[in-house]
Amino acid sequence: MPYHAVQDDDGVRIDFRAVYDRLIVPAITEAGMEPLRADEDPESRGIFQKSMFERLVVCEFALADLSTGNANVYYELGVRHALRPYSTVLIFREGYRLPLDVAHGSALSYPVGPNGEPEDVAGTTNRLVTRLRAARDARVDSPVHQLVTGLPVLEVDHERIDSFRMHADREEQLRRRLERARRTGLEDVRLVEADLGRTEDLALRPAIDLLVTYRSLSAWQDMTRVVRGLAKPVARVELVQQLFAWALNRAEEDAEAEAVLNDLLARRPSSETYGLLGRVYKDRWERARGAARRSGLLGRAIDAYVKGFESDWRDLYPGVNAVLLMSLSSPPHERMAELLPVVSWASRRRLARQDREPDYWDHATDLALGVLTGDRARAHKELECALAVVRDRFEPETTARDLSFVSEAMRAHGEDATWVEEIVEELRSEGP
Repeated sequence: MPYHAVQDDDGVRIDFRAVYDRLIVPAITEAGMEPLRADEDPESRGIFQKSMFERLVVCEFALADLSTGNANVYYELGVRHALRPYSTVLIFREGYRLPLDVAHGSALSYPVGPNGEPEDVAGTTNRLVTRLRAARDARVDSPVHQLVTGLPVLEVDHERIDSFRMHADREEQLRRRLERARRTGLEDVRLVEADLGRTEDLALRPAIDLLVTYRSLSAWQDMTRVVRGLAKPVARVELVQQLFAWALNRAEEDAEAEAVLNDLLARRPSSETYGLLGRVYKDRWERARGAARRSGLLGRAIDAYVKGFESDWRDLYPGVNAVLLMSLSSPPHERMAELLPVVSWASRRRLARQDREPDYWDHATDLALGVLTGDRARAHKELECALAVVRDRFEPETTARDLSFVSEAMRAHGEDATWVEEIVEELRSEGP
């Protein structure tokens, strides 16, 4: 399946992240199976193709989302149908017209709402669970094997299946070990890294887990060192490059961070990448001297954040940063009155979702919006919620720094900022 929100030929937007998290994963789990998805960059080559083919051959069950007619999905489905006569389940967005070769009635449709997220989640999940459990009966579902007689059926060596499962188990064990090391300190994380062997031999999943663990400890130099040592196919993956740019900027190597992000935007614009680019310009603005230079950098940061929010309004990181920086302009930015209610509404909608527990950034975002709208009750409520779910030390530090800019601007505009400064102090004293 695609991994991001996509608009199909009919103009219907499908949020595949929400489809996966809210529909597919719960159904697979309820059916007594374990979800396994290869979240590699579709532009990557080499080792990721090997991983993809291995999954198509070895996994006992496979699920394909045929919505949008994504060429990669259809190619992989063709490989699966050629190799496996049964145990492949198909789904698609309700109303999408499937191509003739797969429009034979066996695919399960699911409805999506105007925001691209799945509707009737409970009902669709139940139907999908039934399909997944029926796949255990080994009825031939491949049109290739249904229509062409005498095709050989691939027999996968049990040792290879066991090896694949052991590989997945090792990745899970590594995640748990890194989590324990994160709690005990940076040196223990480095010991785990040393046990992994050569950096250039790291596969994508362990590399990302290691980078995220270092990020949680603000170990920016360790992050950049790891990425520079990865094999090129791994290092080129979008998420790895985003983590690399994050670390470069925090290590004050912002020129290289900017170059990395602009290269990513040239390949595939995304709200996340625009948000990171906005952060580069915001940090430059903070360090800059001279009114003209500061004004120019502030404008570039706002522009990057706005582009990120406009590309995906559900990604609140660029949205809240855009309005936060707009509030620092003197006079306030001309688009703030237009954008602030939209960002505020999107934040409340995200907090109201029933399928997930809000994390630190969900509450911190609404805290900042409470400050920007002058809603003290909202701000203090979200402060309490945010501090209850702090995970990484950079989280409250980042929020405190951003709100300190707001309090300074409020005082410059002749407003009472005491209550905001008290929030900043609580954030600075409550980090882990």
